[in-house]
Amino acid sequence: MSADRARSALVASLVSAGRVRTPAVRAALETVPRHLFLPALDPGEAYADVAVPIKVDDGVTVSSVSQPSMVAIMLEQLGAAPGHRVLEVGAGAGWNAALLAELVGPDGAVTTLDIDDDLVAGARANLDTAGFDGVDVVAGDGALGYSPGAPYDRIELTVGSTGVRPEWVAQLAPGGRLLLPLTVRGSQLSVAFVHTAPGRLRSSSVRSCAFVRLRGEGADQGAEVSLPDGRWRVQPACGSDDADDPDPRALARATTGEGTDRPVAAAGTVADLWDGLGLWAAVADPGGGAAVRPGRGRGRAGVVRPRWRPRDAGPGRRRRVRGAAGGPGGDGAGLRAGR
Repeated sequence: MSADRARSALVASLVSAGRVRTPAVRAALETVPRHLFLPALDPGEAYADVAVPIKVDDGVTVSSVSQPSMVAIMLEQLGAAPGHRVLEVGAGAGWNAALLAELVGPDGAVTTLDIDDDLVAGARANLDTAGFDGVDVVAGDGALGYSPGAPYDRIELTVGSTGVRPEWVAQLAPGGRLLLPLTVRGSQLSVAFVHTAPGRLRSSSVRSCAFVRLRGEGADQGAEVSLPDGRWRVQPACGSDDADDPDPRALARATTGEGTDRPVAAAGTVADLWDGLGLWAAVADPGGGAAVRPGRGRGRAGVVRPRWRPRDAGPGRRRRVRGAAGGPGGDGAGLRAGR
């Protein structure tokens, strides 16, 4: 299949699935050639609706070209328009920056930022090849934003964060929008915040998501615990003190031992398991968290209780939630952040 036909088929599927909702986002996805940002893949692979890892550090994916479904969802949330000034944190291969440039047009400006020099160089080369040489590609710590280009009408993170950095808020224009994958008690949500007043944000939309994590000054240190077999990593919902730290031995038994299937009142979807159940469990039980099994572009996840100790894992107290492949889910409830 040619690149043009593969791209058209992908966009048509995203429209049919409701991921693409506006003519502007559809036109951007139809125009920007994703395969030029993934030159090692053939067109059929480049236009598959999957995330593609492009950098791995010690067995952990630290940068990827995001899943087209998730990209479409977040572009709709962001609402970038002609003439907007946009900052992207997490350049990756440059594909999302090119989409942003297409959305803001010649009267707008796009700056994309990455912490690794090799990723910056790669994104710059890909953008030039695709004809988007007007995008400013900068090496820097995304936690600090990029003040030389501020204020921005839109700021988009394509990496997960455990909080909203004051630098991003300070660099956002009044009425501007900040979009980021925000970790909420172990579940990651794509939240769009509107800058309603100095130092105050109000969410306008929430969607489920799964992204690699922010590195540098804004990294969440010690947020994961690897289980002894190396196949699973646990992300606690709350890690306030040592008493709440996950016990790897108890959790290893929970992920490898026999579980019990229990009937539920209503049928659910993969999205319900991936985010709905995880968020509910984290809110209902502060000792909850997520167990993630890394994969090629996607992971498998389940809900666990990181406060379990060996003595807690005896008969009658052992539970198991089967894993499921992650992906974008539906709209969620609003969040508000402010001083």
